[in-house]
Amino acid sequence: MELESLPTTQHAIQLVGPGELKHNTAKAVRRPGPHQILARIEAVGLCFSDLKLLEQFSRHARKSEIVRGIDRKVLGEIPSYVPGEAPTVPGHEVACRIVAVGEQVARHRIGERCLVQTDYRALRTGSSNAAFGYNFEGGLQEYVLMDERIVIDPESGERFLIPVGNDLSASAIALVEPWACVEDAYANPERQHIKPGGRLLVVVDEGRRIEGMADAVATNTPASVIVVGGDPEDLALLARAAGACERAADPGALPGEFFDDIVYFGTDRSTIEVLNDKVAAGGIVNIVTAGRRIGSPVVVGVGRIHYGMTRWIGTAGDRADESYRSIPLNGEIRPGDRIAIMGAGGPMGQMHVIRNICQGIEGISIAGTDIEAARLQALARKAGPLAQAAGVEMRLVNTRRESLAGRFSYFALLAPIETLVADSIRNSLEGCIINIFAGIPSPTRQELDLDTYIANRCYLIGTSGSVIRDMKIVLDKVACGRLDTNASVDAIAGMAGAMDGLAAVENRTLAGKIIVYPELHDLGLVTLVELARLYPSVYERVHHGQWTASAEAELLRIAITG
Repeated sequence: MELESLPTTQHAIQLVGPGELKHNTAKAVRRPGPHQILARIEAVGLCFSDLKLLEQFSRHARKSEIVRGIDRKVLGEIPSYVPGEAPTVPGHEVACRIVAVGEQVARHRIGERCLVQTDYRALRTGSSNAAFGYNFEGGLQEYVLMDERIVIDPESGERFLIPVGNDLSASAIALVEPWACVEDAYANPERQHIKPGGRLLVVVDEGRRIEGMADAVATNTPASVIVVGGDPEDLALLARAAGACERAADPGALPGEFFDDIVYFGTDRSTIEVLNDKVAAGGIVNIVTAGRRIGSPVVVGVGRIHYGMTRWIGTAGDRADESYRSIPLNGEIRPGDRIAIMGAGGPMGQMHVIRNICQGIEGISIAGTDIEAARLQALARKAGPLAQAAGVEMRLVNTRRESLAGRFSYFALLAPIETLVADSIRNSLEGCIINIFAGIPSPTRQELDLDTYIANRCYLIGTSGSVIRDMKIVLDKVACGRLDTNASVDAIAGMAGAMDGLAAVENRTLAGKIIVYPELHDLGLVTLVELARLYPSVYERVHHGQWTASAEAELLRIAITG
């Protein structure tokens, strides 16, 4: 497409403040600068995460300024970089086509159809990372401007705009993103040792010894070690293994969110709460109790487990390396797991249920909860036959009417409610993995029973977004016909229905996903059932209640031709 043929204005849904959405019918279509890419949005899925941005706006961990990972001068050259109070365009589940590129763009070409990987983990904000649809404008507009210096993974060199063919529907491509987030929640590798080259803090209560550290730091040597307390002989041994150690008198005086590993030989609640504020993004807090009890709940930053990927481990023994050895390789379900999926009736919850049923893991059982009967009924229709075919015991519980009974070895938390974390620990079996999938706001803290957590060898995990690997895994499943992401679709809309769609997500009035086609300016929110009355030729192409590529093509045809 020639630049001259591009429109100068477009329809866009803009978030201009907390709870303030605006349908802008004349937002400028910016021409790409030297390093920039302009893409036309084919389809975008609405996500519950969009609501968290809508509510929190500039307080959202991913809407804040980028503090490291890229030159600030580069950021100043990107008009679609909109941190803080600047208006943004939400929408991160996107299929698009490149229509224009700047003269210095080397890895992208006009005409490419792309799946958008939205999670820029190398670009750090204060407590999370940058992302498309947050501090970079997203997909609820007809055209989006991106920068090649942002959309190339700095570690692998891979593109965040993943090329796809023309044979898949735009909706199926857009929905790869949420399915990839689910995949990442289970497949993300977990660190099982002290971080080599990282910053280590060791805090030792009076009368305790430093055990299980010398070999650990010799094998994975940190760049710096700070020790508070401890026996002089133990300190000398640790210093020889690590190369050097610094002493500090008060952990509270040390920098906040700074240490990659914190090992605490003790059980004082107030000390643990101080250490909570010292762990860096991606860091691990290791509590070595030596059989003693903390004795009361501890306030833990549960929001950072999801957005900052912080981790908590512990042992009732006296050696720090025991805790690291208990960390699982990843968050995958295991043979015989008793799995509880809290919030299973929503769009993402359905994906968790279906994904785990289809993993082929022997001996698992799944309990799915929701507070809406209609959602559970929709889940039963979709997942029931799959569970029966796979030999997976599945029960669905409406927690508005009854409590979920029993204890579980795996929890997936699909509702951003911090008390669910505490409840999961209380109802945990030994070796329990607690997967905080829903994004509890980053600053959120919650009292947790760490005595039970440590005794049961629980492990709290959380991931935010996905990586390119996850996108490609899911895309391959879709391309090969092993997964149809369109199974998630419950409704479609144009720009006129986008805000109603977000309201439907907020009010939980639909069990599945909503797909918005930005080029359709005047189309309101339409459920697949309503298509039979409003657009019969489209409904004829819906297959057994499921959205299809053929239905999408017919919708676009009749909308464009009238």
